[in-house]
Amino acid sequence: MTRPIRLIADDYGLAPGVSDAILELIERGRLTGTGCMTGFPEWEAAAARIRPFRGRAAIGLHLTLTDQIAAAGPSSLAPEGKLPGLSSLALPVRRGRIDERDVHAELDAQYGRFVEMLAGPPDYIDGHQHVHFLPMVRNWLLARFGASARKPALRGAPGLPGMDAAAPKIAAVAALAAGFNGSMRRAGFSVMTPLSGIYDWRQPEKFASTLRAAIKTLPEQGVFMCHPGHVDDILRARDPMQAVREVEYTVLSSQAFGDILDKAGVRVMDGGA
Repeated sequence: MTRPIRLIADDYGLAPGVSDAILELIERGRLTGTGCMTGFPEWEAAAARIRPFRGRAAIGLHLTLTDQIAAAGPSSLAPEGKLPGLSSLALPVRRGRIDERDVHAELDAQYGRFVEMLAGPPDYIDGHQHVHFLPMVRNWLLARFGASARKPALRGAPGLPGMDAAAPKIAAVAALAAGFNGSMRRAGFSVMTPLSGIYDWRQPEKFASTLRAAIKTLPEQGVFMCHPGHVDDILRARDPMQAVREVEYTVLSSQAFGDILDKAGVRVMDGGA
């Protein structure tokens, strides 16, 4: 009997090349699903392409509050229509200049675009740069879904493995996520945890070993996040994470990855999160 592992790709909709790579991997059974960024002009076309996979793959909402265009337009969150850098949200002294109602309006807009184009709510919710762990976003999750009988699953906090090159980054994300798992479970959400897949993406060679470690140790309730993609001009204009996406795609699509899964008695989990 094989053990399932949940592999989720972030950033579907960020750029056509990213969406292409993710769809290829879903079709090949190399991903459990993907989180969608719905604020871009290409979202309608991207949604049409992934819609047939609903029910076969876990299709989530990848909440985006940093660096990209604002789906809800200009506000205290995005004075010129562009979302701020992460420090403006993560540092309390800077976050205090942002009206929480504007954050909720932006999240409502992204959620509404998902539901409109995919004819229903997301299977799960997580956040670009882990913004779903922020207090303002926790409040939005509770306000929107707290009374709902059908809640989306949520991506939870990372575990803290033995100290390695990525350990400071893992610790930083864990600190941002402090209290998230417990509070959301008490509110009735299913939480996918521990989160795995965090490494220094400026060192692409680390991805394969990070993935192999997850195959050996990640429990069924956990999730491994990844960022496969093909680099195109739109991605170059929008995001600094570029060449490493090709590396992740190559690893995930390789025969060697399939062989590692078979040898370990592990399969990529199907369908809903």
